[in-house]
Amino acid sequence: MGSTAVTDRTEVVVVGSGFGALATAKKLAKAGTPFVLISETTEHLFQPLLYQVATGVLSAGEIAPSIRSILAKYPSADVRLGRVVDVRPDVHEVDYVAGGVVHTVGYRSLVAATGARQAYFGRDEFEKVTYALKTVEDAERLRRQILRCFEEAHTTTDPERRRNLLSFVVIGAGATGVELAGQIKELAGRYFEQSFHDISADDVSVTLVEGAGEALPAFGGKLSEYTKQSLEKSGVDVVLGTFVTDIDEHGATLKAGDEERRITAETIIWSAGVRANDFAGVLAERTGCATDRAGRLLVNPDLTVGGYADVYAIGDMTSLNNLPGQSPVAMQGGRHVARTILGKQPVGTRFKYRDKGSMAIINRFRAITRVGKIELSGFIAWVLWLAVHLVYMVGFRNRYVAVMSWFGSFLGHRRPHFHYAQEQHRLDADVPDDVTVTAVPARVDRAPEKKPEPEKVSVR
Repeated sequence: MGSTAVTDRTEVVVVGSGFGALATAKKLAKAGTPFVLISETTEHLFQPLLYQVATGVLSAGEIAPSIRSILAKYPSADVRLGRVVDVRPDVHEVDYVAGGVVHTVGYRSLVAATGARQAYFGRDEFEKVTYALKTVEDAERLRRQILRCFEEAHTTTDPERRRNLLSFVVIGAGATGVELAGQIKELAGRYFEQSFHDISADDVSVTLVEGAGEALPAFGGKLSEYTKQSLEKSGVDVVLGTFVTDIDEHGATLKAGDEERRITAETIIWSAGVRANDFAGVLAERTGCATDRAGRLLVNPDLTVGGYADVYAIGDMTSLNNLPGQSPVAMQGGRHVARTILGKQPVGTRFKYRDKGSMAIINRFRAITRVGKIELSGFIAWVLWLAVHLVYMVGFRNRYVAVMSWFGSFLGHRRPHFHYAQEQHRLDADVPDDVTVTAVPARVDRAPEKKPEPEKVSVR
């Protein structure tokens, strides 16, 4: 890494490109306040819909538009691709790495909104043998895995391997886990059963494991029970009050009370917890701010960090009053911070979160919603879920394409973004050195313009 630095200054530095960062940036931009937004990715990720990328309903581009495009009409906005590695709050400077060079930016106010990553509760070795769902790369990797499993199950002659390929374990019955479990089972019956005539929905096993006694424990009561019943009705095995004690490449060991059991599966998806990203630790060290067990910053009531009135943190990297790690909290926090910076409210104003309700989708035509004391479930909640998520999607084109994709996926049997190409290194690993094989392109969702002839490949 080079050490040459270019120092410049701006009014506000925003770190991140998620919901909280974008909410802050938009409010500053509309007021004409100069700011620099620094992020490791220039996409604005609509993380709640990642599971739809993983299951072929939406493409990555539909839920991750360029944040540069979103802010392009504002002259005061400066978006930079880079990773913030240090902050010196006493001299109002941050360092970020871009192109192997460390750059320094001076600021009057700093807003950190770097989000969270997957947590493994001290079992970091689980990361290597499970699939997460926090980034676009995670979603695309999981989508390839799902498709590979069905493709190989279609051709294998080994019944045990076929059974393992068609077995999926989802750990964690929060919103992501419930949505994934429901969608994978739905894929089996509404898409793969149509594409592979030798695979039926009954051949596909989906197990949802949760340590708490309820599915979607954040909701509880009737809504959690409705979620469990809906998943079980669709064929998902919901296992509650059960913890994972071990995971390897071929399955997981579960423990409920004194009883242990082993589930073999080719695909294990981890959605059981989150922890703050690395920048939260840097900020905590530099400002003296305390953190919780998940590494989240214990911010002040006005969302400032430590003893610094010009350093703010919002969203999933923070902990305040047990607020949920959800996009509405991050967005409201971002707007609150921007109002303070712009002088539209007194410095030190406490952040007050307006709970507009919570919702989660279970599967096709089933969702749950809670707004105050009003609880809804079933088709009405599902329609509300679609409407709310359309509102939060950025860009008219994204909304239009999403509606078309949802129409084809939920009302029809399409998965417009499923395609799979066999990885050559897997072929190389499985075939003896002296064997010549015929490589035929794997089937895809769309018909090729011209059917290619089989190609002779000599594998050594």
